[in-house]
Amino acid sequence: MPVQPRHPAPADAPLAAGRSAVPPAAGAPVDHAVGLAHFNSLPFAAAEAAFLECCGSLRWAHRMAAHRPYPDLGALLAASDEAGYDLAPSDIAEALAAEPAPCLHHDAPRAAHLALRAAHAAYESRFGHAFVICLDAYAPSQHVDQVLAGIRVRLTHEVDEERAVTAEELRRLARSRIVELMTASPGQ
Repeated sequence: MPVQPRHPAPADAPLAAGRSAVPPAAGAPVDHAVGLAHFNSLPFAAAEAAFLECCGSLRWAHRMAAHRPYPDLGALLAASDEAGYDLAPSDIAEALAAEPAPCLHHDAPRAAHLALRAAHAAYESRFGHAFVICLDAYAPSQHVDQVLAGIRVRLTHEVDEERAVTAEELRRLARSRIVELMTASPGQ
């Protein structure tokens, strides 16, 4: 399910989640140092805009941009987790509002489009916000099945339990998007 960018990034911002990137060759080691060095040197507004692509909470993005420079990817991801754990309910709501709705390729069967729309509508009706899930562990061909299965399971959660699961999925998505951001070549 392709993800579209939520916020336009300044021209000098690095590649953010949702934009097309050329992934490194399978099995090739990834050096995040170049991307991290470039990112640490960006103007504050450009870094904040790039972080907004990773998590739609302005408070989270501001905090992440303000705590630069990060010495390595591990420190950046740890800061992301910490900032994510500190989000207030209003910050989580803001981040959820910025999440793009998962969509299928236009060639997918009509029944798949209908099933996905119905599942999302049921979830949003029960919990009052968009369904989010990090699909890093799955091949793109499995995304729809994983989303539908995830919604089915999570519809059985109590509101407080689902709030905790949603916050964790937002943190996982932010981590994934940060890694993608640091993997992109500067200037892409």
